Amino acid sequence: MIITSPKELLDRYDELGRGDIFVGKPAAGELNQFLLIDLLERGVFCVPSPLSQIISGSKVVQTLLLNRWMLPNTLVISRRKKLLDAISLYNREGNGPVVTKEDQMHCGHGIRKWDSIETLYSFVSMSESTHPFILQPYVEGFTDLRVIMAGDYVEAYARHNPDNFRMNMAAGGSSRPVDLDADKERFCRAVMERGKFPYAHIDIMVASDGKYYLSEIALNGGIKGARIERVELERRKQEITDRLIREYAKQ
Repeated sequence: MIITSPKELLDRYDELGRGDIFVGKPAAGELNQFLLIDLLERGVFCVPSPLSQIISGSKVVQTLLLNRWMLPNTLVISRRKKLLDAISLYNREGNGPVVTKEDQMHCGHGIRKWDSIETLYSFVSMSESTHPFILQPYVEGFTDLRVIMAGDYVEAYARHNPDNFRMNMAAGGSSRPVDLDADKERFCRAVMERGKFPYAHIDIMVASDGKYYLSEIALNGGIKGARIERVELERRKQEITDRLIREYAKQ
């Protein structure tokens, strides 16, 4: 049995078992990850993979699982004690301003810059804060790359906003095409392999010293600034989905 819609998934949920296929994303809100885990345990083949869907939906999960590719000292702050520990670490490392990222916020809305980690701690300790959140050092003068990967299609472009460190194109930024070198492409594919992403929109931070780090990865994302049109990108993603289903059916 192949299920291709969220409604059909919920309607026939208890009928599914090993050998069945679900294509898409469940429509159960915050319960999605629990359904995906259950489907995985029952042997239902899902496209995109449950792991990629869970990672794609949470910056915190990305930081936990993909930390090795991220800026050093990128941390998940789940409670006040974690932030106190981070103060000591950041002071030893000589970090100044810091950035926090709120989980499940998009378009730069959840990204905040703080003059120091002590300023952040004062705010968090005296207010109703949202845990968990991501903490990382602030990097001056970096290049923000958006990479789109769908099979053999690879496209990269740099996003720039002179008036906003978030490099948010929706708030007046601009873009320019970039030739993605082989090392960065291997970097992206390694991240995708770890998260079992069949295709991805990947944001990379390139520091002024040339080192580069993962900022974020998602199954779907904005393509403002890209050469590829949305219709063509979705066609390529569907081809990948169809191929994965065929390969699974042959097993």
